[in-house]
Amino acid sequence: MNIHEFQAKQVLARFGAPVPKGHPASTPEEAAKAFEALGQPKAVIKAQIHAGGRGKAGGVKLVSSAAEARDFAAKLLGKPLVTHQTGPQGRVVRRVYVEQASEVARELYLGMVVDRKARSVAVIASTEGGMEIEEVAAKTPDRILTEPIDPVIGLAGFQARKIAFALGLRDKQVGQFGALLGALYKAFLETDASLIEINPLVVTKDGSVICLDAKMSFDDNGLFRHADIRELRDPNEEDPAETEASKYDLSYVHLDGNIGCMVNGAGLAMATMDIVKYYGAEPANFLDVGGGANSQKVAAAFRILLSDDRVKAVLINIFGGIMLCDVLAQGVVDAAREVKLSVPLVVRMEGTNVDKGKQILKDSGIKVIAASDMADAARRVVEAIGHRAQA
Repeated sequence: MNIHEFQAKQVLARFGAPVPKGHPASTPEEAAKAFEALGQPKAVIKAQIHAGGRGKAGGVKLVSSAAEARDFAAKLLGKPLVTHQTGPQGRVVRRVYVEQASEVARELYLGMVVDRKARSVAVIASTEGGMEIEEVAAKTPDRILTEPIDPVIGLAGFQARKIAFALGLRDKQVGQFGALLGALYKAFLETDASLIEINPLVVTKDGSVICLDAKMSFDDNGLFRHADIRELRDPNEEDPAETEASKYDLSYVHLDGNIGCMVNGAGLAMATMDIVKYYGAEPANFLDVGGGANSQKVAAAFRILLSDDRVKAVLINIFGGIMLCDVLAQGVVDAAREVKLSVPLVVRMEGTNVDKGKQILKDSGIKVIAASDMADAARRVVEAIGHRAQA
């Protein structure tokens, strides 16, 4: 789960991380009042959407009066902001963040992620603040420092100093950075975060080290422990189909293709998407119904697939173990009747109760293209949308 910048700063501030003062606003009038409340000659207005590149897209501006804050907020609120991360459709701006301006001397990058290879949380730091870390990794990988944190010992003082020196921090800045990094690590652990990104982390002209921007993501599996974090979810920033899927405990990710895929098991789902691409088409989604799905869950998954107007055919690839083939078949039949299936449906089933499942599909009256194996299924679904499957 992702949250907005202003929410991330509120969370980090609770743990002692230094962040500029600011106030969220959802109307131009609130933006003007927020400027006045700061009591500063200048402030920065930032569009609040779950995407990077807001500054380059015109979503960030330095203002010098309440009237200027009101006018800029009016230009942003209720309108889509298109960045390199949103796609051409953009994201509608529903809030802005009015923050005190900072006199920036240097911009740095600081991140904290779960490093699955190292089996620990890792700190990522770079002198190239303000840039996408992926771009830095591609062009100047030598400017990225990665420091794993021992989960037993925790963040050691020498590690904080090592990173601070690598970033060119000196004197009192080293101590400030150590305290900041400790606050981030504490926040990361205690909120079950999966990502903290401070880009840029800045050194101001008076020598202070502060979090000028902040991004946080959380492990969905840990949200049951954090009612306060869960309340920060903004459904407007999420794909409606993904939000609907979460209600049924379905693992669903929206993609850009036109072949809807329903599979049980993440590994099989990845393999299914690969083989669809191999035969010349693109998957419209990743959808894992799980091993213990019932017919209602399967029906919900099928409805979600067909709610995507770009889906021109559906491929169901099931290996029945815990997930029984007859249960799947009944769920598909129920959903297909409800939505009045109008696109080709290719089904490949193997495993427990497979004969019962095939009989349910046969007796349903629904037109089903049966496939013998994964390759046959991929070939048939690609041909069903009018493409020529490669050999």
